[in-house]
Amino acid sequence: MSAGLAGFSEYLATYLKPEQIAEVESAYVFSRIAHEGQFRRNGDPYITHPLAVADILAHMHMDHQSLMAALLHDVIEDTGVSKEELGKHFGVDVADLVDGVTKLAKVRTQTKAEAQAENLRKMMLAMTQDIRVIIVKLADRLHNMRTLDVLAPEKRRRIAQETLDIYAPLANRLGMNQVRIELEDLCFEALFPMRAPLIRKAVRVARGNRKDMLETIRQTLEQRLRQEGLASRVLGREKHMYSIYMKMKEKQKSFSEIMDVYGFRVVVESVDACYRALGIMHNLYKPIPGKFKDYIAIPKANGYQSLHTVLKGQRGVPIEIQIRTEAMESMANNGVAAHWLYKDTGNTSQARAREWMKSLLELQKSAGNSLEFIENVKIDLFPDEVYVFTPKGTILTLPKGSTPVDFAYAVHSDVGNSCVAARVDGRLAPLSLPLLTGQTVEVISAPGAMPNPHWLNFVITSKARANIRSYLKDQQQSQSVDLGRRLLDKALSAYALKVAAVPSSLLTQVLGELGFDNLDSLLEDIGLGNRAPQLVARRLAPEGSREQNRPASRHMAIHGTEGLLVSYARCCRPLPGDSIIGHLSAGRGIVIHRDICNNLVAELRDNPDKCMPLQWSETIEREFPSELRIELTNQRGMLAEIAREVTANDANIENISMQEKGPQHAVISLNLSVRDRVHLARIIKRIRILNGVEKVTRVRA
Repeated sequence: MSAGLAGFSEYLATYLKPEQIAEVESAYVFSRIAHEGQFRRNGDPYITHPLAVADILAHMHMDHQSLMAALLHDVIEDTGVSKEELGKHFGVDVADLVDGVTKLAKVRTQTKAEAQAENLRKMMLAMTQDIRVIIVKLADRLHNMRTLDVLAPEKRRRIAQETLDIYAPLANRLGMNQVRIELEDLCFEALFPMRAPLIRKAVRVARGNRKDMLETIRQTLEQRLRQEGLASRVLGREKHMYSIYMKMKEKQKSFSEIMDVYGFRVVVESVDACYRALGIMHNLYKPIPGKFKDYIAIPKANGYQSLHTVLKGQRGVPIEIQIRTEAMESMANNGVAAHWLYKDTGNTSQARAREWMKSLLELQKSAGNSLEFIENVKIDLFPDEVYVFTPKGTILTLPKGSTPVDFAYAVHSDVGNSCVAARVDGRLAPLSLPLLTGQTVEVISAPGAMPNPHWLNFVITSKARANIRSYLKDQQQSQSVDLGRRLLDKALSAYALKVAAVPSSLLTQVLGELGFDNLDSLLEDIGLGNRAPQLVARRLAPEGSREQNRPASRHMAIHGTEGLLVSYARCCRPLPGDSIIGHLSAGRGIVIHRDICNNLVAELRDNPDKCMPLQWSETIEREFPSELRIELTNQRGMLAEIAREVTANDANIENISMQEKGPQHAVISLNLSVRDRVHLARIIKRIRILNGVEKVTRVRA
């Protein structure tokens, strides 16, 4: 048995049973034989890496199965051993853990990003089955970061960036603070090899200069707590390099300003003692208003609990104090790994982690691909939070910057999908309003309402983003099938046919030739504008039949309620009453233009597979955007006069801008919503007769 294993086994004896230690040693022997002849980049035998990973986990007091998985974690990937063989030797649980940590073999993807995303997705989903997967992976990544120096600079930077983007936030999300801090500092040194030594040296100098002051403050705090009869430990709290760098960068502060703050942790025996200690601290030094936070009553999303306060000490020195119990201290450092052996179901960190993992499964169901899933997970890993209340007083934890739409989806997916408005602290508020801690939010929903694609521009949470995308995708699919049916029916009308009347044998034959499994898939492709309906109609028409000329009344009608697959060109802004033409655009469905639009060139306009004549339905009840150009003599009150005429004629002004063309002349660009061409003509007529207006024109392409 090697000296390294002997020391490792000796440490395991402090908390594991002898039979469990024997199983761990058996896994070590198996791994050493499997990796025989393999070496690390620095020349060490490969087994030193799995042993180091297991040692990291042992110091977190992880269970023996986690240690076995750590020792075996590269066996499937780097040797000829299969998961089934591991299961026979060490049991299904250990084999599943190793498989969860192992990268996917020979992933068929187009890019490195997709391969990385697929591997991360697999690991995340394995984590939802057993959280020990991610704890083993974090220990693996930590040791790899500790030994990063032997790699080429480019690879070092790539691995460090991935660690900073995914693994450090993951450690934070799971409450594993010590792992997060070390990962961030190691990433900082790899990504910024010039800046890191400078900050490290500055921290060392500042620590020496601050030593006497730190000890004086610590003794003062300890003495006051002892006088009040409160058993406690007072510990100095040092900022780590990456944290200092980010505060300098984000808050635009100098190094000396950040280091001027003195941090301490007060560790006591009970929750009651935490609040007593807070009172003692506030009695000793004056608290700075607005700097108190109670994470005991409202824990962070990762289960972190503590009281935070900032005091103004002697000579105005700011003192940051965190007050917590011994259990909270252990949880703050190790998170879900804290007290793993006790299987404590009441452990806040583990309960929060299980809740988060449940949300990962929901994300997996609604994500379109691995890249989208990982994008959503990254959004979910941001640490800053706000705490808001439902009307019934329930607290919801949301990422900083969340909006009422994020809140609605946090309550329930159906609430988010049917959300139309929101009240914040009893007042109607925009759905894009960023929420603040302590606000009460009420969602107003309506049956039949649906998510707006515009919401994707401001929602913060991954759950909201994934649900909106999923709903819109489903909507687009059903709408494209419906539109495709209408377009194909229109094309088949030239043969006096409809889709429903096409013989099933002919339909099956054409679907097979075109590579579609069913009719809906073909109709969806037509509705999305990827396939010309006329070409499909020719193949579905009975043999020998010819196209017949049909009158213009057979043009497909536009109702204004077609949804995502029918859009209106911004270049010419068509209105009901205009002659219109539809352009089949791949992936977008039909884009409607005025038939005089300059953007539709002659070759495109004359191609029946790309453009089709359309007509407006006689029953349209929605409004459409339009734009007017108004030339006038520059007089006081002209804008108000124009706005009054528009409002009097029952139209909404969306945007108005004015540009001077000389000392006496100006041009106004007016964007407004109108019902149809007649409605717009009435508004133009009213504006033209205003005193000072020289010319009013509707903006064309």
